[in-house]
Parts: sequence; structure tokens; C-alpha cells
Amino acid sequence: MKVVVLVGGVGGARFLLGVKAALGLPPVGEPEQPSEHEITAVVNVGDDAWMHGLRICPDLDTCMYTLGDGIDSAKGWGRLDETWSVKDELAAYGAEPSWFGLGDRDIATHLVRTRMLRAGYSLSAVTEALCDRWRPGAALLPVTDDRVETHVAIEDPASGEPRAVHFQEWWVRYRAEPEAGAIVPVGADEAAPSPAVLAALAEADVVLVAPSNPVVSIGTLLAVPGFREALRSGPAPVVGLSPIVGGRPLRGMADACLRAIGVDSTAEAVAAHYGARSADGILDGWLVHTGDTAEVPGVAVRAVPLLMSDVDATAEMARAAFELAGLPGGDR
Repeated sequence: MKVVVLVGGVGGARFLLGVKAALGLPPVGEPEQPSEHEITAVVNVGDDAWMHGLRICPDLDTCMYTLGDGIDSAKGWGRLDETWSVKDELAAYGAEPSWFGLGDRDIATHLVRTRMLRAGYSLSAVTEALCDRWRPGAALLPVTDDRVETHVAIEDPASGEPRAVHFQEWWVRYRAEPEAGAIVPVGADEAAPSPAVLAALAEADVVLVAPSNPVVSIGTLLAVPGFREALRSGPAPVVGLSPIVGGRPLRGMADACLRAIGVDSTAEAVAAHYGARSADGILDGWLVHTGDTAEVPGVAVRAVPLLMSDVDATAEMARAAFELAGLPGGDR
């Protein structure tokens, strides 16, 4: 099978481990033997930012470290066995932003990326080069090589004045507590999907929408002109997995993002937000957690356990998605 997975950061990366296991591949690292299966992850870039002169790509790096066995699994992000000497020195200088910490090992990745980008390489080429070290066993593709950064309109907590902040500042510094008046993927309207992304969608046997943030992760992918059209016109069935369980997000503060666009934090509301492919949306199938329900005309819905408690449980989620798409349920 050729499997394309639309992902964000932590939740998307963990779901990719399950997809690999469902296909009989080692979850961490490249296959020990050549495999008949191909996995392509189309990754959100809206969280990307410039920090201290370095280009930071949190979602791409989280996927790369997770699949390459370099992630701090307790946090779900950042490098394993990280040290923070540079962060401490920056704090001693009073260098801003002080609310966003870069670990010493992680900085090496950002240095290589920044150097290659400034030399003229595309983000796709840079990501491929970085993955040559980590060997994630899946192709990690930024949705676009163009610059897209998600910004959030808020009232400044100190002054009460309206201002726009980068998503990272809203999410990390303010913990999404100031109510978001709007969430905008700045630059998306002028971006284009990378050729590799379009080719992957055109050749896929199935497309899975990971249980990632529907607004700032999957929403950013869909905001890139041409991506939604390629997804809808492709030959593969599209099956999504709900990021909402029992009215609450599986991870993070996705409910704060959903409020900003007027969508309730329910499995049904998120499915309706994505919409049925037969009615100008993207979904053919939708998996909800056991006990949740959803009725969206044109979308096949099935309830299965959706808690990614370990790789085996996540692999069962992926198998259920394959089966809902009418494909074999992977390797058991």
C-alpha cells in the first residue's frame, strides 16, 4: 500500500508510529528489509518560526525525532537526553524570546536547516537531508516549500490592546489562554503544495487524516491553494480519525482553536467541519472513539478505541482506518 498521512506534531508523530506498526514495519527507524509499503507524511508548517536567527520547524522535527528514536518521549517533543546550556546563556544575556527554549542538541538541527535554506535549498530538500541521519522509515514532506506561519489575533494580556502574535507565542507563552479572535495561516494564500506532495496524493491508495489539531495543523494544510483540490480529486479514499474524545481534545488545547472558528469540541462537529467529499469536503470515512457518535451525510462513521496509549493500540486505530477505507487491515 501507498499510505499518505496528514499530520501535525506530537499526536501526528505518534499516530505515524502506529501506521508503521499496522503495516508490519518497525515503528522506529527504517525497515530492516525492503518493504512493499510506502508511507508519506504531509506535515504542517504553520508552526514554523524564526528564533534567534534559526529556522525552527516544530512539527517536522517532532515527526523526524519520533520516528528516528531521538524524541523525549515523556514530553512528546524535543530531543532525548537534551541539555540546555545555550538556553541558559541566552537568558543571562536577556535575549528574547525567553519563553521559547531551544535545547543544545536540537539547535544542531536548526543550524543545519538554516544554513541549507540560506544556501538556496528548498525546505523539502532540507528535510530529506536531515532525515538521512534519522531514517524515519517514512517520507516526511512539508506541505509547501513556501513560507507559511500561523498567527493569532488576541487581546494583549498586559495592555488589553488587540494584537496579532505568532501561534507559538499564543500556544507556548500564553498557553492559549487569551481568547483567539482569529487564527490565520499567513502566507498560505500565496503558497503552493510541493510537487512531491501532489505526486503522493495522486498515487496514494489511502489518505489518513491523523488526530491532529483540526485548525492549526490539518487546517493549515487545507489552506494551501491546490492542496484541498488535489486531495479531493485523488483516487484514494480519505479517512479521518477524531482528535476529540468525549468532548475533549486528545492532546493540547485544540478546543481553544476550535472555538476561534466557531466549531464545537465534538467528534461530529469536527467531521462536519472537514465535510464529506461528496459535498465539497474531504472525508469519505470518519473514526470516532467508542461511546462517541457522529452523523455526517456522505461520510461512513465507525466507533473504535482512539486512545494512543501505546504503539499496539495506535496500530489498531490505523488498521480500523484501512478497513473503513475498504483496504486490507494491515499486518496482524
